[in-house]
Amino acid sequence: MTATVEDVEGFKDFKNSEDFEDVEAQDADETTIPPEPPEPPESPEDGAPPERRRRVRRLKPDALFALLGAAAAAVSLTVLISDWFAPFSGPLGFVVLCYPLFLACYAILVWTDESGPILRDRLMAVVTHSIAILVFCVLVLIVGFPIWGGLKSLTHVNFYTQDLRVAGPVQPISIGGVRHAVVGTVEQITITLAITVPLGIACAVFMNESPGRLANLVRTVAAAATALPSIVAGLFVFALLILEFGLPKSGLAAAFALSIMTLPIIIRASDVVLRLVPGHLKEASYALGASRWRTALRVTIPTARSGLATAVILGAARGIGETSPVLLTAGYTQYTNYDPRRGPQTSLPLATFKLVTSGQPNYITRGYGAAALLMLLVLVLFVAARAVGGKGAGQLSRRQRRRRTAASRRVQARFLERRGGFGTTSLEATGLAAIGFAPNDAVPAEPGPTDFVPTDPAATDPAATDRPEPPERPS
Repeated sequence: MTATVEDVEGFKDFKNSEDFEDVEAQDADETTIPPEPPEPPESPEDGAPPERRRRVRRLKPDALFALLGAAAAAVSLTVLISDWFAPFSGPLGFVVLCYPLFLACYAILVWTDESGPILRDRLMAVVTHSIAILVFCVLVLIVGFPIWGGLKSLTHVNFYTQDLRVAGPVQPISIGGVRHAVVGTVEQITITLAITVPLGIACAVFMNESPGRLANLVRTVAAAATALPSIVAGLFVFALLILEFGLPKSGLAAAFALSIMTLPIIIRASDVVLRLVPGHLKEASYALGASRWRTALRVTIPTARSGLATAVILGAARGIGETSPVLLTAGYTQYTNYDPRRGPQTSLPLATFKLVTSGQPNYITRGYGAAALLMLLVLVLFVAARAVGGKGAGQLSRRQRRRRTAASRRVQARFLERRGGFGTTSLEATGLAAIGFAPNDAVPAEPGPTDFVPTDPAATDPAATDRPEPPERPS
């Protein structure tokens, strides 16, 4: 299709007219390219109010009123039903009936104002918080019940400093204590941890560093041994060491029985923790020429130190609360035995069992006090293990950071001393003067293999600097 001269001249006349401007404006309005949004104000002074930070966990008034209304309605309906239709005699039935009614009333109140997804979200939030409150109440009950039952005995000093050799069933609380049980528990758990901690961690390191059929077999046996009944471990030690080898009933035999219960737990927990160590840390150690045992000793175990402390806590908590192995292998006594190698020795769980089942009020009070003291001992072990374990990998305390800084400065000073040729200015610049480092100016420094040695005679011969420079050649 060819344009003629008349068409070109007609287009020029149309372009110079006002109709062409209207067409351009119409095309600009109908374009598909969205206009650029206005720039937001740079500061509150431009006229826009500052944005508020939203609090997503804030409980709104309508949600609070819905909770209170649903609770009041559920309690009222439960009282009505229990009095007229289905009478309940205890608080358990009241709670079992009241909680479903509370969920139903709360769902109806939320459904009147919100949509389906919000309704399901709020119901799940209520159920989750209810379970958390229930678990917290059970924990408070477990911890508070022994403390409340043994409060009379816990307030007497003789409870911690005396044993039961002079305290009969009718003697007051001011006479006698559980010193013999505390001594036996501490000695038995100390021997148990001395046996199981090195073996458990070494076994876990072996399973992680040397995978194979043997490692899989050990892992399977350790996993199966975690479910071993405690009475079986006590019978094994009683039959093998006491009956066959003639070992007397003692705290040492009880520690062997507790070691059988504790060792599988430490192995399994340590194995899980060591698996979480990043593989690139080991690869970096191998790349630097470290051997496998040195990598495990210097990289793997320090990185998993916090988790290994948790594994030790789990094992100690399992062993310190056992009763039947101690009863079979160490017996029961009311006297204090400081020698775990011979003679009967009592632990706190065994003393609690004997005192609570005695039937005497004062003995029962002492039994509750022994249980509270056992929980306190477990708490002390937990705090000690966390202090030894320290923080996680890569997290340093202030003291550790200061030690790392001082060590880095000493390394830097050693390298600078090898290089030689620095003075007070370089010391102040590098910060080495703050740790008391001074340069050794008396000994001249020899150039290292990587130092630059000048070959120009003018740089080595002082007399060469007095020679006149050669004249420049004319260009």
